[in-house]
Amino acid sequence: MKRNALVFALLGYVFISARNESHIGDPLPKGYYIVVAAYRIGQEKYMIDYSETLNRGGLHSKYGFDLSRNFYYVYLDYYTDFNESIRVMLNTRKDAGFDKAWVRIMKDLISTAEVRKPDIQPEEIVQKKTITPVESNVEVTKYEKDKVKLKVEEKKSSPLPDAKVIFRLYNPNNSEPVEGEVEIIDTEKSTLLKREKGNQLVSIPYPKTKNGKVTLVGNSFGYRKVQHELSLQTLKDSIPDYVRWDDDHYIIMFDVDRLHKGDIETLYNVYFFNDATVMLPESKYELGKLLDMLKSNQAYRIRLHGHTNGGGNGRIISMGPSKNFFKLSSDVKTGSGSARDLSLQRAITIKDWLVSNQIAAYRIETKGWGGSRMLHDKNSDKARRNVRVEVEVLAE
Repeated sequence: MKRNALVFALLGYVFISARNESHIGDPLPKGYYIVVAAYRIGQEKYMIDYSETLNRGGLHSKYGFDLSRNFYYVYLDYYTDFNESIRVMLNTRKDAGFDKAWVRIMKDLISTAEVRKPDIQPEEIVQKKTITPVESNVEVTKYEKDKVKLKVEEKKSSPLPDAKVIFRLYNPNNSEPVEGEVEIIDTEKSTLLKREKGNQLVSIPYPKTKNGKVTLVGNSFGYRKVQHELSLQTLKDSIPDYVRWDDDHYIIMFDVDRLHKGDIETLYNVYFFNDATVMLPESKYELGKLLDMLKSNQAYRIRLHGHTNGGGNGRIISMGPSKNFFKLSSDVKTGSGSARDLSLQRAITIKDWLVSNQIAAYRIETKGWGGSRMLHDKNSDKARRNVRVEVEVLAE
């Protein structure tokens, strides 16, 4: 009995000591975090090493502390909109190689349940043996019950069921379908409800407003955006000329025309490695759409505008003789220069890639702005959007 009492006393001391240990960094504020790893107090070195390893690979990970659980989280980004965080988390699993990423919900510095049960093993990703991060103990069954409950509540509060639709994006010049997506916005509250891909059966959620009005914005890179205003409440009685009924769903037409002279489009889905003019592999999709645009009209001439997050001088990593646009090869060159130099060289990299795909060099101009035309404060949670390349149509 004495031996058992001693064991319990020691365990109690360890538990209390662990709870009283101080942590580094600030507590995570309210938001939805795309988390890829969790660590206990005492594992700070491994957490920092892992985050730095991810960032050397071209990511922008950060870490923070969860006061309610005494855990550290390494996260790739965070959002104030729940639906957007889920969409990004699923894309992170699918496209970024983090197949066990999850969303951590932080509410007023006290967290609630995760949306997916994490089962992350960072050492499998970075191939470097570390202490295995702590797994969250959230049960998926609880999430599923909450999700069903939420759907029931939404159904009760919605005066009409969601509308089943196909967003038909097409080029009016040849009637060919165009790959793109549609943003569904609550018109009265000016909030994004969801994004859906075009040319497939989806649903428009009924907004929690009396008039049921939504704004639909169809867009695809290389094409002008098309916007429709729609009232779901009166849709059955008064169908607009851009909508038609087909058996059991609506078809909403978006005649997305090609960009014209003077238009400017942003390559938001073209990414670069940190301090580098070399692009990340996931940039290929949107680059392909720019290439298709230039091939669709030989009269197109464009200017590529490069932008960075802030100014100042720093390291610049550029491609070596192997001309690998999407990998930090062993022959990359390391130099230094200003933010304007970096932004210009990134624009030139995209031009070189287009030229390597049979686009004449004279059709493409380049310009670097550095951080002189930032969209957001360089220290804000949206600062990453300052790093971009814009496409201006000079002639068509």
